[in-house]
Amino acid sequence: HVQLVESGGGSAQAGGSLRLSCEASRQSYCMAWFRQVPGKEREVIATIRVIDGYAIYVDSVRGRFTISRDNAGNTLYLQMDSLQPEDTGMYYCAAGPGHGGYTPDCHSALGYNSWGQGTQVTVS
Repeated sequence: HVQLVESGGGSAQAGGSLRLSCEASRQSYCMAWFRQVPGKEREVIATIRVIDGYAIYVDSVRGRFTISRDNAGNTLYLQMDSLQPEDTGMYYCAAGPGHGGYTPDCHSALGYNSWGQGTQVTVS
């Protein structure tokens, strides 16, 4: 598995911005950000195929959040703009081989086997 360390969480006011970072011990085929809010299961919110940067977002963050990676593919970012109180939660970086065979799907939660410790984001 890959070791992942997140940073950059904290507090922001509604309409503000935060940037999360995730350092990986090695490159993976897929990387993603998951979010868990109290009382709900962890959900994938943004994914990226490291080799070409192809990204997918869930509807609730599309247009406000941007996932990206550095050229080496070892650092993952999540730029969060126009933050809303419902964005409050624990954010986790994830890495994995993707789900499926010939062309792995990076947007399936089943494609991830390595997780960071999480970083808290609070929007008020």
